[in-house]
Amino acid sequence: MADGILGDAQVILGDDVTTWDQLREGADLMAAQLAGARAVAVVAEPTVHVVTTILAAMSAGVPVVPLSNDAGESERAHVLADSGAELLVEHGSMVDLRTGATAARIGSDAALVLYTSGTTGAPKGVPITRPAIHACISGLADAWQWQPDDLLVHGLPLHHVHGLVLGVLGALQVGSSLHHTGRPTPAAYAAAKGSLYFGVPTVWSRVAKDEASARALSSARLLVSGSAALPPAAYTALERLAGRAPIERYGMTETLITVSARADRPAAQGAVGTALAGTRTRIVDEAGAPLPHDGLAMGDLQVTGPSVFSGYLNRPDATAASFTPDGWFATGDVACIDSAGEHRIVGRASTDLIKSGGYRIGAGEIEDALLEHSGVTEAAVIGAPDDDLGQRIVAYVVADGCTEDELITHVATSLSWHKRPRRVVFVNALPRNTMGKVQKAQLADWRTP
Repeated sequence: MADGILGDAQVILGDDVTTWDQLREGADLMAAQLAGARAVAVVAEPTVHVVTTILAAMSAGVPVVPLSNDAGESERAHVLADSGAELLVEHGSMVDLRTGATAARIGSDAALVLYTSGTTGAPKGVPITRPAIHACISGLADAWQWQPDDLLVHGLPLHHVHGLVLGVLGALQVGSSLHHTGRPTPAAYAAAKGSLYFGVPTVWSRVAKDEASARALSSARLLVSGSAALPPAAYTALERLAGRAPIERYGMTETLITVSARADRPAAQGAVGTALAGTRTRIVDEAGAPLPHDGLAMGDLQVTGPSVFSGYLNRPDATAASFTPDGWFATGDVACIDSAGEHRIVGRASTDLIKSGGYRIGAGEIEDALLEHSGVTEAAVIGAPDDDLGQRIVAYVVADGCTEDELITHVATSLSWHKRPRRVVFVNALPRNTMGKVQKAQLADWRTP
């Protein structure tokens, strides 16, 4: 990204107003302070100093390790130790973490080291190269018709792909203006008057419930949703109020964005689009045999392409387990692909593909059915162990004025009898991470007999 476009496009980060030119000038001055470090960890708040630091490190060839500003002590300690970061930038100050011990270098081509959510153990470091970032953004610029005259608006965290790679480095590479709202509130999104907006489903659901803010987005040319499936109610409400529903895209920390809906085609509810230029996808069965792209077959999604990483930091075991013998990355997600290359994500193979009574059932369609009930505001479905069925369907819902029997009957009527929940658990809220993804591993701890 050191070769990104320079320009006078405006950059707003919270209350600070600057330009890409000014940020790059500041980065050039700071780069010498970072040069030679194994890696620099940055508490990724949306400020001019943080963005300047990230650009300075990338210019100096030093990998950046973004840290969440609300990371717990154990998570923070793990990331700092695992990455071997020798400098820590936090709240405008720089701390030298070097102890004199030597550590293997991350790799000269790594621009960022992002850490996974850690849903299956301690978070794993994902080195992301400059060519991978460039390929991803180039593909999205084509799909979204992203131009220098766009104003990108978002309020997403800068320690993830969505907020940092797409939301900051993407605008830099394209040369467009950027307005980071600090927090992704409906009022802040409405006041920014952008042409291109990024959000996660939680953000879009809140905007959809704020009629005035939703209507204010009618002048935008494109709304983009990612990181989790967009609830049908939010899709429908925004289509009505803003005049357009968000398009969706799919990716992972390990792959960046590999699939996206396009700005030049009508949005399709529940679909995440087609593979970006240079990326290939396939679905396979449990034995690894390819499945047809007929829009019906559900299989494990595998990808290959220029934005896919080459392996986890310090984890050759996890790397080996994540790639097929012929070099494709196994995403761990289940998907359907139709004859036109349109993808629909069923969910995680570990939690969203339920095998019950001989049927393969996607948790997402049951969640969508539950959300169509007027009394349900949130829903998450998992498969719980069952001696008779293999797995029984359990739904966790945030709802008002509903009974368990009513919701079970609703799903059985909307879908099929065998897709009905065998148990509905009412909760006050679903556990989510900072990007709005439901943490189903935590739901598993709440399973009831």
